[in-house]
Amino acid sequence: MRFAAYEHRHRERVAVVEDDGTLYPLPGVTSLSALITETAGLPGLLSAGRAALDVPPGPHVSQVRLLAPLRPASVRDFVTFEEHVEGVRRSVDGAAGVPEQWYAAPTFYFGNPHAVNGPHDEVPIPPGSSVLDFELEVGAVIGREGRDLTPERARDHIVGYTVFNDWSARDLQSAEMKVGLGPCKGKDTATTLGPYLVTADELEPYRDADGFLRLALTAEVNGEVVGEDLLSNMSWTFEEMTAYASRGTRVMPGDVLGSGTCGNGGCLAELWGRLGERKPPPLRPGDTVTLTVEGIGTLTNTVVPGPAPVPVPAGRRRPRERP
Repeated sequence: MRFAAYEHRHRERVAVVEDDGTLYPLPGVTSLSALITETAGLPGLLSAGRAALDVPPGPHVSQVRLLAPLRPASVRDFVTFEEHVEGVRRSVDGAAGVPEQWYAAPTFYFGNPHAVNGPHDEVPIPPGSSVLDFELEVGAVIGREGRDLTPERARDHIVGYTVFNDWSARDLQSAEMKVGLGPCKGKDTATTLGPYLVTADELEPYRDADGFLRLALTAEVNGEVVGEDLLSNMSWTFEEMTAYASRGTRVMPGDVLGSGTCGNGGCLAELWGRLGERKPPPLRPGDTVTLTVEGIGTLTNTVVPGPAPVPVPAGRRRPRERP
């Protein structure tokens, strides 16, 4: 089942999306995040969706403005593709290979849940950046609270999946990470989710013998294909990522766990690292990025100019006085 959040006639609604694009609005539901929390898992969400199919249909998806399917409670973005690590590390840090520590656990950073864009929204250049990049990922959405989960138990906590574009200001990211933290402003301006939340049961036919979802991934810039990969090239499953995220803490309904960027052109920086030159060039206003994930859908966003950075002074070298 596919769920969409959309705006139509100045009202925000949530609907089930049929194969022909017809929307079946859920009566009284304006937030998929709230519905996921209320239904507490996949069976409850599917039940709510089936009830919507018993009411008269709403508009066609082409007649509405699609919004991000949900407003995440939190965003954890993992790094699970070896090929991506190799290319981006060479491009951003000038280092070769994959750090041995990377294989120890599925590392992630926290993204900005307040900077989520819809599947066709314009995306501004981050203030102070001249090296904007896209990143093609898949996001798993948590449907039930859980703590210290095993990978086997974690499967019941994943309610569905969505396409995830982790927009990245590579020049800001490279400078920030020299401090030993980050990324921060290099990843802070925009994350695109959509076009739908596809429930986990819909993607089970794509699961391979090792537990990975074998979905085709394609990235295009201005209509030209720049990247193609398979989601099953991840080094950890979403269940393993969820288990690690829940270790010593909680995952909550509405949390989004990004797969990390795929390889073979899943972002420009990986291509730059592999080729030794910025080709294709960084994204500029007017460029359109289209990301497609088999079984889930397509995001298409156009880059627009962003605001100038608000000046902040450099850190002071302060005298180290003591009380």
